[in-house]
Amino acid sequence: MHPNPIYHDADAARNLAFAREIGFGVLAVNGVAAPMLSHVPFLLSDDGMLAELHLVRSNPIARALKVPLSASIAISGPHGYISPDWYGIADQVPTWNYVAVHLSGQLDLRPQDELRDLLDRQSGHFENLLSPKPPWTTDKMTPEVMDKMMRQIVPCRMKITGVDGTWKLNQNKADEVRLRAADGVKANDLGVNTDALSMHMRTAK
Repeated sequence: MHPNPIYHDADAARNLAFAREIGFGVLAVNGVAAPMLSHVPFLLSDDGMLAELHLVRSNPIARALKVPLSASIAISGPHGYISPDWYGIADQVPTWNYVAVHLSGQLDLRPQDELRDLLDRQSGHFENLLSPKPPWTTDKMTPEVMDKMMRQIVPCRMKITGVDGTWKLNQNKADEVRLRAADGVKANDLGVNTDALSMHMRTAK
């Protein structure tokens, strides 16, 4: 996360709403030799206090969860390169604008009998985003195949104790300079979801 406080003015509600909308991030816990990382979809509770996810049973993080562990989930949003030429003023340098939210807390394993409900709610959430397509459900699976797949994964839950977001969108520039940079982002494709990045830059304060 960028240390400049000007990029950390979003409140917890906005950061949680962003994390909920993306629903995918990098789960990280401390390991013996290096941090252990896993890319995971997750569900965020309505009050923002819980993140629910599942891991393959053989995942090193799952194997380490004999006791609850301190963990973080890093959620990345739109980002892109910013050319100094777009500012229209002298003596500028390149940078990278981005939106990212970090959730931190305690990660633990949940009872295996909670897994089916978690999978149904998780797939239901993302299937609903595909409307009007009829939603896929686990009921479409052959029971024997579904049971075999469920034995390979474990349900997990992170109790969230910290929320931090970086919205680095050229807030350190004058409005007209920032808007010119937003035009440059929209006219080029130098990152991920540059249209959304340009929009965020236009509404940054």
